Amino acid sequence: MITQSAYRPAWWLPGPHLMTMVPALLRRLPPLETRRERFTLPDGDFVDLEWGPEPDTADAPLLLLLHGLEGSIDSRYIRGMLLMAARRGWRGVLMHFRGCSGAPNLRARAYHSGETGDLGVVATSLAERFPHVSRFAVGFSLGANVLLKYLGERGAESTFSRAVAVSVPMMLAPCADRLRRGASRIYDRWLLHSLKASVARKAACMALPLDLDAVRRARSLRAFDDAVTAPLHGFEGADDYYARSSSRPFLGRIEIPTLILQARDDPFMTDAVLPRPEELSPSVTLELSARGGHVGFVGGRNPFAPVWWVEARAGAFLADDQVE
Repeated sequence: MITQSAYRPAWWLPGPHLMTMVPALLRRLPPLETRRERFTLPDGDFVDLEWGPEPDTADAPLLLLLHGLEGSIDSRYIRGMLLMAARRGWRGVLMHFRGCSGAPNLRARAYHSGETGDLGVVATSLAERFPHVSRFAVGFSLGANVLLKYLGERGAESTFSRAVAVSVPMMLAPCADRLRRGASRIYDRWLLHSLKASVARKAACMALPLDLDAVRRARSLRAFDDAVTAPLHGFEGADDYYARSSSRPFLGRIEIPTLILQARDDPFMTDAVLPRPEELSPSVTLELSARGGHVGFVGGRNPFAPVWWVEARAGAFLADDQVE
């Protein structure tokens, strides 16, 4: 089902770029104490889990968060969601993707938009550790694509009871092309710089099966995916990676209640990523808004008292509060 979102954008953040950048760079958050757990994967590598405040009750619902490209516990949208979980009395935890917690991972492979294996291992472990509680998942951007693909792959065997995906690049190729046009090139360049730095740090620790000169020459995320993501993870090139890792073909197989929050003015994508109603399973609701930017969705009339709408909407949906 595709519906019109009830989100009302903040008038004081006109345009998609302010809506995207201001919450990502300037949002102020109260202190948040977290606890890190190193989780060993079957291949001997690791991901770091970041746990929010311990809830008062042992049967508190569990919320697993998945960050976006080059995100981490320092991402403001992640910290905001952990605070939301704490306010509701839930147990919140972020799964860092490989190499995103501040330390290079141990294997040459890293993470990418279609890599669901690590999520599957972590989700199964959490279900075994917390077998009698409600388990939710929320993903942002790249993490949202990973989450939707995982849910489609697992179907009824998913370990979650509800899920939310925010600002999803459901078709990766159009998104890569969009980031090479107009003002969106700002994001392309910033992310490319961060990804190149990550590869350089890792190359200082181990020999990588990459053409490092090609990595240095890359001038776009698509070029980076051709030089790094594809060869490290068994794809023939960026186009093959995009085709096999996009979540849109998996939306019809999702069997748990899932909410997708998407803005038409998202500077990371175009309407080409949006599915048709018949592509969605009966369990999936796509809420579209005209505005919202990328992982923005700031509301409120007063710029000194912003409303972080995604946290309110996601929390209500996961709790089945029936409140928008």
